[in-house]
Amino acid sequence: MKIKEIREMSLTELAVQARENKEEILNLRIQQKSGQLENPSRIKTLRREIARIETSLSERRLEPSISTPVGGE
Repeated sequence: MKIKEIREMSLTELAVQARENKEEILNLRIQQKSGQLENPSRIKTLRREIARIETSLSERRLEPSISTPVGGE
């Protein structure tokens, strides 16, 4: 998923997507331990996607404080 797509999603959609990705990573790690994992690079891809989502969420949390000038000007 591209960052542009992530920025277009709502907060609830982002939270749901992050939760789904974390669950998928858990399942992939279980497969990895049992020797059934076919695509190990998928774990890395999901970790990066979660990081993008978390970054977008943090940007949105900081957005109002960034737009207000310091010193009340």
